[in-house]
Amino acid sequence: MSTSPVIPSTALAASADTRTVLLNQVSWGAIFAGAVTALVTQVVLNMVGVGVGLSSVSTTAADNPAASTLSMGAGIWFVASGIVASLAGGFLAGRLSGKPVTGAAGLHGLVSWAVTTLVVLYLLTSAAGGLIGGAFSGVTSTLGGAGSLVGGTVQTAAQASAPSLSKISNPFDGIEQSVRNQAAGQDPQAAKEAAVAAIRAIFTGDASQKAQAENRAADALAKAQGIPVDQAKTQIQTYEKQYTEAVATAKQKAEAAAVVAKSAATQGAFYGAVALILGALAGFFGGRLGAPKLHTLAASYDARRV
Repeated sequence: MSTSPVIPSTALAASADTRTVLLNQVSWGAIFAGAVTALVTQVVLNMVGVGVGLSSVSTTAADNPAASTLSMGAGIWFVASGIVASLAGGFLAGRLSGKPVTGAAGLHGLVSWAVTTLVVLYLLTSAAGGLIGGAFSGVTSTLGGAGSLVGGTVQTAAQASAPSLSKISNPFDGIEQSVRNQAAGQDPQAAKEAAVAAIRAIFTGDASQKAQAENRAADALAKAQGIPVDQAKTQIQTYEKQYTEAVATAKQKAEAAAVVAKSAATQGAFYGAVALILGALAGFFGGRLGAPKLHTLAASYDARRV
């Protein structure tokens, strides 16, 4: 009667540990292959997005969609293409990892997404971005052309819907123009310059000497316009009120522009974080989907032995 050999428990434990190590060993080749696939997929999908965007643009401005609509569509397409690219890269990384365990294959897909993200950030924030500048210059110029056809870029749309700091005029401009339009005398140009300088000194000079500045400005304005000094003082008071109101308006516009900029930056950071999280999940699940089946690996190993 034959008996089967007894395998020591220590040998079984060592075999199990070896199997565990092999199943969870990192395959960097598979990770880099997945990262490259994700990058190329992203480029291809963005090119498709450019084509779709250009197809919706007409030479007639009335038939074109609004700039805000195009910018929102471009943002959604960019996020969706990033998710699809992460899924494709994760799937390939999981398949090439050779790990039949879905958890290990999913982690390969997740690390592949992380490598892809780091590569993109590095290229965008360093001089190495010049290496791919030629490849993406066509895409950039095409997008710029499409934006000009529909009335401008996202920044133009934002400026149209909210106050901008660049549109806030100097509160003194209106006063200066009024003084220059009413100058008289034998040398109107010199009188205008003297009156403008004297009135400007009221708002930019020492506050403790404001009364003296007002008197000098009234004298200069009276000479420039050929009017009595009392009438010039009344105009000076009107200019001061006008200047105060203009400063208050400019301050309100600046505060509104700051609020808009803060809101845009906050929303951009939030949506960027959501896009990255969705990309990470897509890479992980792509790796799980790409995990090779155990019987497929066994058949492959048997074929190699023959």
